[in-house]
Amino acid sequence: MLAELTGVDPAVLDDVEALRTALTDALVAAGAQVRKVVAEVFAPQGATLVALLAESHASIHTWPEHGTAQVDVFTCGEHADPELAVRLLAGALGAADIRLDTVERGGPPRTLTEPISPGLVRRWELGRVHHRARTPYQQVLIADTAHGVTLFCDDERQSAAATQLVYHEALFVPAVLLVKRCERVLVIGSSEGVVSELAVAAGARHVDHVDIDPDCVRACARHLPYGYTPDALAAAERHDGPVHVHYGDGRQWVEHTGERYDVIVVDLPDERPDEPDAQLNRLYAADFLGRCRDRLVPGGVLVSQAGNPALWRADTLRAAWRRFREVFGADGVVYLGSDEHEWSFLFGCPAPPPDPVAVMRERLAGLAFRPVSIDTMTLQSRTVPPISIREDRFFPIHPFRHP
Repeated sequence: MLAELTGVDPAVLDDVEALRTALTDALVAAGAQVRKVVAEVFAPQGATLVALLAESHASIHTWPEHGTAQVDVFTCGEHADPELAVRLLAGALGAADIRLDTVERGGPPRTLTEPISPGLVRRWELGRVHHRARTPYQQVLIADTAHGVTLFCDDERQSAAATQLVYHEALFVPAVLLVKRCERVLVIGSSEGVVSELAVAAGARHVDHVDIDPDCVRACARHLPYGYTPDALAAAERHDGPVHVHYGDGRQWVEHTGERYDVIVVDLPDERPDEPDAQLNRLYAADFLGRCRDRLVPGGVLVSQAGNPALWRADTLRAAWRRFREVFGADGVVYLGSDEHEWSFLFGCPAPPPDPVAVMRERLAGLAFRPVSIDTMTLQSRTVPPISIREDRFFPIHPFRHP
């Protein structure tokens, strides 16, 4: 584990005995066996400590003048948890922020098992691991796969270099085609920052991007070859430019902001019906959709990631379809299934045009940027929901043998 701790009291970073105690206690609590700790104090300030472990080693290098410490914890075996050691050390030192990177060294080829549906998983072969960390909200992994640099959250693939543009264009392009103007956009989730970039490319003058997990957003900016760059994210965090990044609960933002938007994008991992207390479920609920509707300008559009349309795993999409129609009416919901096939999207229009697909096809040529993966035929063919969704039912195994 490679970590940068920031926002630490300079006096703490210059107190070598306090550092020794904090490092030793964190390592022992994380299951490591500390053999010896050596320290070197520098003038006029700063210190380096190295702990020799039965499992390998750990080190701290401090810069009191910057309130920062660089920490490395390298372990082998199954009993010592290097990430836990880093987080305990950060807590003991009172760090305001922590940035983590993971480097895997040695061992057999690594894999990740992604849950797909009950009784079915998908196994990913991982190349280089760029980042692995447990944030306060989720497990984040960024690694090379056959699809390029890939983001996983809680072991579920969220985006990959090879297909991310297909996903994000399917999410955003129909929404911007359904509105007469796109000047103000709210993005909830979507840690990579691609939607913010698409919104600006479409002419948005102001984008509020609200995400609950700063660790994940910053890791994406550092390691993904798409979305925010570190410099672009830093500017957005300073609110320097059209994109303003806010770290917090998207539901609270919608409930308490007085702002209104042309487009609201809710881009989250799949709803988790088997985990009723999962925080993200609240952002799929009908009452939240209604609050988003009330934050739209006349003619505005709400879009949400709605799940997978495959018959054998479409439960979340079926539930989202019901809720959208409850909030926006049967004529106010537009469906689009991504060519990436894993996801589909629902667009809620409080004041829908008579023929939404015709409107989108007509406006596509005038869009400020040319989509890579969407043309008029896409808008014609991919906007028809599967029959199992339209009729809200499952199908019998054999048409002549069902009860």
